[in-house]
Amino acid sequence: MAKVLRAAEMNKCIGCFTCMNICSIVNRQNHSLTKSAIKVRTSGGMTGHFVAIVCIACQDPACMEACPSGALTKRPGGGVLLQTDKCIGCHKCEKACIMQSVFFDDETQKPIICRHCGSCARFCPHQCLVMEEVEEI
Repeated sequence: MAKVLRAAEMNKCIGCFTCMNICSIVNRQNHSLTKSAIKVRTSGGMTGHFVAIVCIACQDPACMEACPSGALTKRPGGGVLLQTDKCIGCHKCEKACIMQSVFFDDETQKPIICRHCGSCARFCPHQCLVMEEVEEI
């Protein structure tokens, strides 16, 4: 069975950004939080709760449909995989994402897209993020 990332327990999040840092390190070999495919923010100022902006693994991904170069392909279980060599850096996937969870790397001129590897969930100290088994369609 395929697995997808879910932000299931964000009420436990303390905003440590470990998930973002691990994502950047594992997937981009970079320690910058800007290179992460997951973003943690407050829902409203200093007293608001934390929310995670993350790919929800759409079955019919709008980002893939918007891609004119075919750089995005369906991932088993939902979401997409990026073929960087095909990407032309047009930002259309970023604009099409209904969750606003496609981020863009201004240095490489390529999107940063969650591949549901689970690194962020494994290292979250409060188990705010989980990998959930889903059927492959």
